[in-house]
Amino acid sequence: MATAQMITPRDQISDAEWALRVDLAAAYRLVAMFGWDDLIFTHLSARVPGPEHHFLINPYSHMFEEMTASALVKIDLDGNKVGDSLAPVNQAGFVIHSAIHAAREDATAVLHLHTPHGQAVSAMAFGLLPHTQTAMIAQHDVAYHDFEGIATDLEERERLVADLGTKNAMILRNHGTLTVGESIPQAFIRMYFLERACEAQILMLSAGRDNLNNPEQGVAEKVKDQSTGPGMRMLSDLLAWPALLRKLDRVNPGYRD
Repeated sequence: MATAQMITPRDQISDAEWALRVDLAAAYRLVAMFGWDDLIFTHLSARVPGPEHHFLINPYSHMFEEMTASALVKIDLDGNKVGDSLAPVNQAGFVIHSAIHAAREDATAVLHLHTPHGQAVSAMAFGLLPHTQTAMIAQHDVAYHDFEGIATDLEERERLVADLGTKNAMILRNHGTLTVGESIPQAFIRMYFLERACEAQILMLSAGRDNLNNPEQGVAEKVKDQSTGPGMRMLSDLLAWPALLRKLDRVNPGYRD
C-alpha cells in the first residue's frame, strides 16, 4: 500500500534560499560559540535571493546556540511574515535590518551585536583607536550612529542608513556593533575583526591612553590597502568560513536542520 510522502520545510524552499539559511543558522551558533550573544536580544539577517527583498531573521524565541535553518523567519520590508511561521520577530531587529537591506543592494548579510567590549567602545567619545593590527583592518571601514533609544522607531531607518553610507561596519554609539557583507562569511569575518579590535582596546586602555604606543604615520593606510579587495573576500568565503563550519560541526552540529 502506497504511503503519502511527508512534506518538510526543506521541500518548500529553493536551494539558494536553503543554502543561505544554513549559513545564517551557522552564524547564529558561531556568535554563541564566541560568546557574543545576548540571550535572545540581538539579531543577524540575510536577504533572500530575488527581487522582493525578503530577508531572514531569528525567531524572537530561540537562543542563538539552538538556531536551525528551518527555524529562521522570512519577512518583507514592511515586517510582514512570508510563509507560515508563528514565531515572533524582534521589532528593533526589523527596524535596523530592513533599513540596510532596503538601502544597500550589496548588503546580503547584516549582523548586529551587544557584546560588552563592543558596547564599551561604543560609549567612548574617541571611538575605535588604530592601535592594533586588528583595529587597523577594521577602522577605515567603520561608521558611527548616535543612540536614539531602543530601535523601534521606523523614522530612525533613514538616519541609520545615512550614517552607514558605503561603509561595511558601524559602531552604534552607546549600543553595540554592526557589520554588513555581500555574503554571510564576509559580514561575519568583518564582525570578528571589529569585535577583536574592541576587546583589545578595552585591555590596552588599562595602561592609560597616554602610555599607548602610537603607530608610525602611514601604517594604518598600508594595512587598509593590505586587507581590502578580492583577497579579503577569498579569505572570508573560501578559507575562514569553511574552517569555522568544520569547527561548528565538531562542537555544535544541527544548524542544517
